[in-house]
Amino acid sequence: MTACATEPAADHENHESTENTEHVENADHETGRAGRPGCVITADGTYAARLALDGECWFPERWTLDGPEPYAVPLPSHQPEEPGTEVLPMTDGRVLIHRVTAGRHAFSLLYPTGPGTGELPLGAVECAEEGSRLWLLPPAPDGERAYALAVGRASTAVWLVAGGAFGPEHLAEIPGRCSGGVWLDGTGRMLALDRFQGGRTKTVVVDLERGGEVSPLLQIAEDSNDRLLLADADSGLLLIRSDAPSPGHARLGWGVLGSTLPVRFPECLRASDCAVTPFAIQPGQVLTPERCAVALRIDGPAGTWVGMWRPVERQVHHLPAPEGWLAGAGLLTEEGVLRLPYATRAVPCGVARLAAPAVPVYSV
Repeated sequence: MTACATEPAADHENHESTENTEHVENADHETGRAGRPGCVITADGTYAARLALDGECWFPERWTLDGPEPYAVPLPSHQPEEPGTEVLPMTDGRVLIHRVTAGRHAFSLLYPTGPGTGELPLGAVECAEEGSRLWLLPPAPDGERAYALAVGRASTAVWLVAGGAFGPEHLAEIPGRCSGGVWLDGTGRMLALDRFQGGRTKTVVVDLERGGEVSPLLQIAEDSNDRLLLADADSGLLLIRSDAPSPGHARLGWGVLGSTLPVRFPECLRASDCAVTPFAIQPGQVLTPERCAVALRIDGPAGTWVGMWRPVERQVHHLPAPEGWLAGAGLLTEEGVLRLPYATRAVPCGVARLAAPAVPVYSV
């Protein structure tokens, strides 16, 4: 895979941004999962899962999204879950749950059984090293397997925690402390991770079918911090955050997987008083990455709302988020319709639909 190189930064693009790279580094490596969405959606959009609240009790909830109307199924266990417990939907309708007890990370599959909840224990992973952390990676493309990342002092392990033959399986050990996690293909073989090593963060690719073989992906500048936020396997579109154009201050940019063209950092994606986070890319746009719609979560002094943008455009379209949006969660269809899950007292399980603006006639 070809590393992306940066285009020269214009002088007017070097003024200060509110997104400080050092702060981002610390946030990611302390939590390993900064900016998590309010719920998790399978790659094919059939199911979602979240941790819901009933009074003071947390419980897993599965949403079915591929029918005429979305509906939720509660999956409570014999006792309430801890806040922050992770859940991840599988394409067979079961929900993976990750519980932590005294450094032991236990995994189970939950499923509805009439009035109750069935639970299939999958085993556990122990992280005995002080300061180590483990969290679930985004849903795998096939929806049949689930993976986790365990970060220690000097290395990071990739675990298969659901879909294996014998419980959790250790797949790879990567030198350095990793965060992020983006799938680059449709099979769940190529996993991109942001590796912090030698004082810098660079995105690397881990080949899970070759014993965790590691190769570089992003090397925009020698002394820059480069992270991969999103990727689309159909078009090859990459959404990147890097401080290459403005040292010390991270900016959003885009590139194309395998391309020799430079990474671009559009001025319209800069916001002096807002945090802008891409969370969905329009699939199915083979060979036309610049025409893929990208959904953005925008957090500012006035609250949280949605942005829609394409690389071919010179502007971001700002749209109000639905009331009760499970912020950061959403899915773009091939037709360019953004589906946003939301929950209110009146509508406990809803999906709002926003159409992406028409593709403009001008080019980049």
